Amino acid sequence: MTHGAPEKRILLSTLVAMLTACIVLLTAVLPAEYGWDPLGTGKALGLLGLSAEQELSLLQQPQSPVSDSISFELAPFEAVEYKYRLAINAALIYSWQADGELLYDMHSEPEGAAPGYAQSFAKNRSTADSGSFVAPFSGIHGWFWQNRGSEVVTIRLDTSGFYPYALEMVEGRVHRYSFTQPTESNN
Repeated sequence: MTHGAPEKRILLSTLVAMLTACIVLLTAVLPAEYGWDPLGTGKALGLLGLSAEQELSLLQQPQSPVSDSISFELAPFEAVEYKYRLAINAALIYSWQADGELLYDMHSEPEGAAPGYAQSFAKNRSTADSGSFVAPFSGIHGWFWQNRGSEVVTIRLDTSGFYPYALEMVEGRVHRYSFTQPTESNN
């Protein structure tokens, strides 16, 4: 039996394991977890997108969230628009309910866009909708509702999110509602 042969195999196995770990770190882990691709293999293997998806899971905001609740009565064929000022990636959680069917269009107007331009996200007829919205760009984001029926319809909108103000637009008039940010107590 030769002395030292098992030690050489253990040393060689350790070096191979360390080299393999370094290769995996450089080719897969760094591109996938941190978006850093020193060898270009992350892009070739499609791993760079993984870190971007993780970044969108947590979107920190510079201010505290605020809440808003408002109701509207819409006569037959009357309409209202209600929109929030959201910065890019600001979140809005919403729920609205009406006691009759309404035509609605959830849409956004980007800052600096040509007058009249809007990007729609949902158009339909319904008595309710709820969900969350993350602003794909800075601008005003919200709803147009129209009562196409023959009876008065009451709608209630409840939201929470990261917005400094809302705009209510009815028959050419615009009303601005400002929301103050909660302040911290010095107690």
